[in-house]
Amino acid sequence: MEVLKQLFEQHFHSSPTSVVPLQGNLGGSGRKIIRLSNDEHSAIGILYGVREENVAFLEFSRAFRRHGLPVPQIYEEDLEHGAYLEEDLGNHTLYHFLTQNRQGEDIAPAVVEAYRKVIAILPRFQVEMRNKINYKVCYPRASFDRQSIAWDLNYFKYYFLRLAGVPFSEQALEDDFSKLTKFLLEADRNYFLYRDFQSRNVILVEGSPYYLDYQGGRKGALQYDVASLLFDSKADLTASLREELLEYYLDRLATFLPIDRQTFLHYYFGFVYVRLMQALGAYGFRGFYENKPVFLQSVPYALKNIRWLLHNVKLPVELPALMAAFTAMLGSEKLQSIAHESDRLTVRITSFSFHRGPLKDEGGHGGGFVFDARSLPNPGRLEKFKLLTGREAAIAEYLEQQESVHQFWENAVALVDAAVENYQGRGFKSLAVSFGCTGGRHRSVYLAERLVRHLQASGKVDVVVRHRDLDGSEA
Repeated sequence: MEVLKQLFEQHFHSSPTSVVPLQGNLGGSGRKIIRLSNDEHSAIGILYGVREENVAFLEFSRAFRRHGLPVPQIYEEDLEHGAYLEEDLGNHTLYHFLTQNRQGEDIAPAVVEAYRKVIAILPRFQVEMRNKINYKVCYPRASFDRQSIAWDLNYFKYYFLRLAGVPFSEQALEDDFSKLTKFLLEADRNYFLYRDFQSRNVILVEGSPYYLDYQGGRKGALQYDVASLLFDSKADLTASLREELLEYYLDRLATFLPIDRQTFLHYYFGFVYVRLMQALGAYGFRGFYENKPVFLQSVPYALKNIRWLLHNVKLPVELPALMAAFTAMLGSEKLQSIAHESDRLTVRITSFSFHRGPLKDEGGHGGGFVFDARSLPNPGRLEKFKLLTGREAAIAEYLEQQESVHQFWENAVALVDAAVENYQGRGFKSLAVSFGCTGGRHRSVYLAERLVRHLQASGKVDVVVRHRDLDGSEA
């Protein structure tokens, strides 16, 4: 942590007064992501021990920015200590925007437009940058070649199929893997492959997309990245929207180079399958092997995609053992139990400022609670706390010393817990809980974050949190 503070001081010539680990630390990469800020500046610090991956990200970032692509600016780096400092683009990911603006399969037009903006820029990475990248720094491979594909397929076989107890014939599956690999390698692979092009790796800044987490980039086929975005499991896009966005991508791609749509589509679903298998391998490794159940929450959505593919797509290559494994996955009691657990109540927790107006009813049913925290002691009135937020330990420590806060919390959490139990028993899927205070920065944020931790500890519900006026989200 100290090395990031030093980089902040080196760049901004002032010290950070706030150092906050972000939820990105719960992701699958092992990187520590920290927001450092003071009253004038803010930056994101990264701590990660894999030097080669850090070098790839830094070099790609600078190349992309030189050519006008919207990626974070790199402020400072210290590769000896596995640290670098980059531009703070905020927290409002495309995935966050999607989850806040959908009701089941009904996705708001503004979200569709955001996806179109994201897709419109993808060919610039793939085509414009393909001969402007130093592929010598790619990690772990310079191209999505036979070895890369083998790693992904074996990741799926050993960390998902094996650990989920899905039966398969080892040799027959290996034969199908060989046929699928040969088929994928027939596609034109002379483009920049972003590798992890998905909704959580796009930040929306005033409606414009900025791109993150391309450190695994390498040479590869055009189909892979658009498949990654459109079949991003937990985003759970509808088949009709995927088709619409794929057509839009092909229209945009055609402005960069001549494209034979029939040839593109000939290989497309092969890349959809290999991307889904890579993702399932990651879910299995983190969820089954490392015993981090949160990663298994995406499995039912991936299975939904597999089911759709089995019913709607016939690959140009016969893969009977692989298709049998997919069918066995869909019939697996163990995986069905995960799906049953994931089809559960989502509690949407929001903090907000009363001064900036009431909350919209995102759920459309008016259900839930709005707790008014303005009766509690306000840390924002104390000079030493003004620049902090309710996410930070100093604010929590101050508030937890107040008896009125304890009484407020016990009453509020008792109501929420009772509602959660009632909603689950009645099969409801959504509950809204909001905390408001004067500025939307201290008391309401603290209470929202405390409720997130309380509900996540139970493991019985899914939780989505939004700090409306802290993050600058829409009212």
